[in-house]
Amino acid sequence: MTEMENREPLLTVKGLKQYFKVSSTYTVHAVENVSFQIYPGETYGLVGESGSGKSTIGRSIIRLYDPTAGEIMFDGMKIGGKISRADSQKLRTQMQMIFQDPMASLNPRKKVRDIVGEGLDIHHMYSSSEEREEKIANILQKVGLAPEHASRYPHQFSGGQRQRVGIARALIVNPKLIIADECISALDVSIQAQVVNLMKDIQQETGTAYLFIAHDLSMVKYISDRIGVLHLGHLLETGTTAEIFEHPVHPYTKSLLSAIPEPNPIVEKQRIAESYDYKTSGIDYNKGTDHLVSGTHYVKCTDEEFQRWI
Repeated sequence: MTEMENREPLLTVKGLKQYFKVSSTYTVHAVENVSFQIYPGETYGLVGESGSGKSTIGRSIIRLYDPTAGEIMFDGMKIGGKISRADSQKLRTQMQMIFQDPMASLNPRKKVRDIVGEGLDIHHMYSSSEEREEKIANILQKVGLAPEHASRYPHQFSGGQRQRVGIARALIVNPKLIIADECISALDVSIQAQVVNLMKDIQQETGTAYLFIAHDLSMVKYISDRIGVLHLGHLLETGTTAEIFEHPVHPYTKSLLSAIPEPNPIVEKQRIAESYDYKTSGIDYNKGTDHLVSGTHYVKCTDEEFQRWI
């Protein structure tokens, strides 16, 4: 991690806030003051329960939502507020997203050839139709599909194959960062392993960085270099995979890890899941600040809570 720290981060998020006005009297605070960094070629896992704001963060970073407040720097570009047309063009090619539902994210009326090649068409990234077809065939092979699959429609594939099409669509413009928004949650366990292994192989080959959003802690542990734990829109704890899993500090992180079932039935019988209720915990996320535990391990809490937990 020392070598990584000496490099410039690819993505820097500082104080990100994302609010949604529901009515004249009520506003949902989906994301509240979230800050983290992603370095080139690494995978940053973002975990938390449903409704914690994980997907909202991903969509705010890629500008599907306009952030309410905060600063987002991507590859030297400031993309948190209004951006120029040139920066927008650069952002659309260098940052891509893999969506959760592989069927809903693919146009059912288009063939795979046109779905995957849409990025090439929009950004004029080929000089002839032959070059376009060659690029599509190469990227399909890279994600484990045959070139002849290009002439099929999404409904003719299995769930795992459809997700591979989604990965191919994201990869074809050679992005520096891919936001994977729970891209394996709708798949069978065996297919999840295939897709995650595919993503790791592609990362080693291309050096692409991932923001990996997921519920499955074991899968996040397998693929991530660093992990951020999110709850109620607040980033409570962040650090390397080993730091989070071996030395969790925040009570919410401890409760998440204690809920992981053990494959050994003898150990599983003795496992005790820790309970955590924010309302009765006495913790106020809005008063917490980042405290350095060790290395790159941070926990968000007050000074008193930090002394008590450490």
